[in-house]
Amino acid sequence: MGRRVVVTGMGVCAPNAVGLKDFIKALHEGKSGIRRHSKLEELNFGCQVAGEPLIKDNILNDYFNPLQLRGLNATGIVYGVVAGIDAWSDAGLVKNSSHKPSWEAGVIFGTGILGVDKFRESIHLVDEKQVRRLGSTTVLQTMASGISAYLGGMLGCGNQVTTNSSACTTGTEGVLMAYERISGGKADIMLTGSCSDSGPYIWGGFDAMRILPRTYNGNPVKASRPMSASAKGFVPGSGAGALVLESLESAQKRGAKIYAEVLGGEINSGGQRAEGSMTAPNSEAVQRCINKAISNAGLIADDIDAVNGHLTATAKDVVEIKNWSAALERKGSDFPYINSFKSMIGHCLAAAGSIECVGTILQFQEQVIFGNVNCEDIHPGISDVISEYRIPQRTMSYNPKYIAKASFGFGDVNACVIFSAYND
Repeated sequence: MGRRVVVTGMGVCAPNAVGLKDFIKALHEGKSGIRRHSKLEELNFGCQVAGEPLIKDNILNDYFNPLQLRGLNATGIVYGVVAGIDAWSDAGLVKNSSHKPSWEAGVIFGTGILGVDKFRESIHLVDEKQVRRLGSTTVLQTMASGISAYLGGMLGCGNQVTTNSSACTTGTEGVLMAYERISGGKADIMLTGSCSDSGPYIWGGFDAMRILPRTYNGNPVKASRPMSASAKGFVPGSGAGALVLESLESAQKRGAKIYAEVLGGEINSGGQRAEGSMTAPNSEAVQRCINKAISNAGLIADDIDAVNGHLTATAKDVVEIKNWSAALERKGSDFPYINSFKSMIGHCLAAAGSIECVGTILQFQEQVIFGNVNCEDIHPGISDVISEYRIPQRTMSYNPKYIAKASFGFGDVNACVIFSAYND
């Protein structure tokens, strides 16, 4: 049996709040971070609303040195560094200032596409024959592993420092990768998370696919509607979430605060077989992922008190609910409480899983189930499967013991992690 793994620090850079304290408040209140973007209107986007973290330029000096800030034009790196450094500090850890790396501490920080704005800037300079003006940080800002490289260097980590990328599954997958490394005795502390750039060059492809809502441009906060009969597609978002995972022995030795325990999980793929495709899930694989996650955690389906779903506000929400019900063999009033933070932050793409893992874990500390917004008209295909009161419209008092969090991504890839209230 592997070592026990706990969560000792968290950080978040989300569309509805930057920083853990403000994020907790936003989730309690059901505050939306979805806004109309004039740039999307200028570019003739059908969907002109999106979720983007609001970061004041003056706080960047707290995270980057002047050299790092020079020419910095990669929003994903900004979001990831802010969330990552905050998580490290929240865990009571300090940056390694010695000449030797911290051999037992590492970073697994994922992304989808990184530094798109910097890449666009570089393309224009190259086409204008101004290669020498690219600057020395262009490569660091545009390589996918730039975010883990930045964080690994800032913190002086000497264990594994890498970037994973599995579309919308990235953040949840990263938690399980870090868990396995610590559980297997290969590291004591791992900073894990994920980030996603913001802006039209990230969101444009989804608008072209016509899977974003086009009828809420005048009412942005109502646009993201997971599990709703009036859902018209997912709202694109961006940001970062970060978690410090640590062996229980290490956390106890440091006297660290423990938010929750990671019991295990599962990662798989539907192979784009049966009804699975590049953009649609294979239901058998989803159900298998959930079942294996629960058994790997040493639990049974009836133990799960709550679920934080992927639930993007598309037609696949009904399919997801049916998959959860089939996997858990629970329906009606027997179904666990379920929520989706995308109603407040949109679909933050590669950052979605990590931001949502932070929100999921906070429910243990706050002793609540955070409410769903924009879900007053629950889809009939969902209410036929589970009781509507299991989809709380507002934050409700509750003391969960076990919560399942899942993410399902393009490419027919799945990840499910099981968190537990900590009990020594």
